[in-house]
Amino acid sequence: MSTSLAAKPLSIGGIELTVPVVLAPMAGITNTAFRRLCREYGAGLYVSEMITSRALVERTPESMRLIRHHESETPRSIQLYGVDPKTVREAVTMLVAEDRADHIDLNFGCPVPKVTRKGGGAALPWKLDLFREIVEGAVQAAGKVPLTIKMRKGIDPEHLTYLEAGRIAEGAGVASIALHARTASEFYSGHADWSAIRALKETVTDVPVLGNGDIWSAEDALRMVAETGCDGVVVGRGCLGKPWLFGDLAVAFGGGPRHGGSAAYSTTDDIQPNLGEVARAYKRHAELLVEFFEDEGRATRDIRKHVAWYFKGYAVGGETRAALAMASSLDEIDQLLGGLDHDQPYPGAPAEGQRGRAGTPKTPSLPDRWLDSREIAEGMRAEVADAELHNSGG
Repeated sequence: MSTSLAAKPLSIGGIELTVPVVLAPMAGITNTAFRRLCREYGAGLYVSEMITSRALVERTPESMRLIRHHESETPRSIQLYGVDPKTVREAVTMLVAEDRADHIDLNFGCPVPKVTRKGGGAALPWKLDLFREIVEGAVQAAGKVPLTIKMRKGIDPEHLTYLEAGRIAEGAGVASIALHARTASEFYSGHADWSAIRALKETVTDVPVLGNGDIWSAEDALRMVAETGCDGVVVGRGCLGKPWLFGDLAVAFGGGPRHGGSAAYSTTDDIQPNLGEVARAYKRHAELLVEFFEDEGRATRDIRKHVAWYFKGYAVGGETRAALAMASSLDEIDQLLGGLDHDQPYPGAPAEGQRGRAGTPKTPSLPDRWLDSREIAEGMRAEVADAELHNSGG
C-alpha cells in the first residue's frame, strides 16, 4: 500500500500535469485504445507508440493511423524515432503545421537490435554531433509545441552517454528529459540504476528530469522521487495488464481522487481488483481496440498478447487462458470471461511485481566502427540516414 505524497504539479513546456506521471511509449502497446483505457483510471501524459520520422514524412498509411488521437485525448502526445536530422525536423514540422500533436517526444532509448544496428535509439547519443543536430533542429521546428527526449544511460557500462546528452538537450531547449536507468546492453534485465537518475537531476537543473525503470507500483514511484529528486516518473511495463496503476499513482501523488475505471474504488488504498473487475477491464480494452482498428478480427488478435499480463496471479485455468489467446470475436471473449469466478479476490503478491519480458544482457548491435569516435563521419552519416526504418510502431 502506498502513502500519499504532496508532489508538485509537473510543467512540460506549456502543459501542466496535476499528476507527474507519463505513460512510456511501448511498441504495439500504447495505441489509442490502451491510452484511453489508462486515462479512464487516472491523470497523466499518455504518449503514443514510436512513430518513425521517415515513415511519417512519407505518410505511410500505418504511420498516419498511429498519429490519430481520439477526441477525448488531451493533451495529444506523439513519440518520434529518427536518425537523420533533416527527416526528423520535417516530421516535427509536419506534426506542428497540421496541428496533430500538443507534445512531441524523441526516442533515444530503444535497445532493440533493429534500431541500434542502424545507429538509432540508445546508440545515437554516442555520436554527440549527430545527437545535437537532431535535438536542436527538432526543438526549432516544434516552436511553441513542447519537445522532450527519452534516453537510456548509454550503450553499455563502458560507453555511457546520458550526462553529456542531458546537457546538450538542456542547452537545445527541450521541455523535459526522461531517463530509463539502464544501458542498451542491459535491455530490461536486472535492476534499474536509480542513482543515474539522481546524477542526471543534479546535472540538468533548468528543465524537469523524469525517471523510468522498475516502477511496478505507486509505492515504487514515490520511492523513486524520494531517492532521486526527479520531477516525475515514466511508467512502462508496470502498467501492462494493470491500467488501474494510473489510478493508484493519481492518489499517491496527491493529484486528486482516481477515476472510476471499470469499477468504483476507495480513494486511499491501492486498487486490488477481484477477478470480475479485471475481466471488465480486459473486455473494455478489447472493445477500444475494435474501435481503434475498425476491425474486430485484428482487435481480438491484438488483445491476445495482454492475456498473461491481465490475469497474472489469478486462478484462471490454462485452458481458459489458451482459449482467450485464440478468441476471434468480442462475443467469444465475453463468453470466456463470463465463465470466470468474478468474485475471486485479488491474489496479492502473485499479481504484483515485474511484468513483461526482461530479456538478458547482450552486446548491442551497432553500425560498423560506431564506437571508434564520438563524432560521425560524413560517409557514415549518409549510410545511417539511408538505413532509417520505414515502419512505425516498433
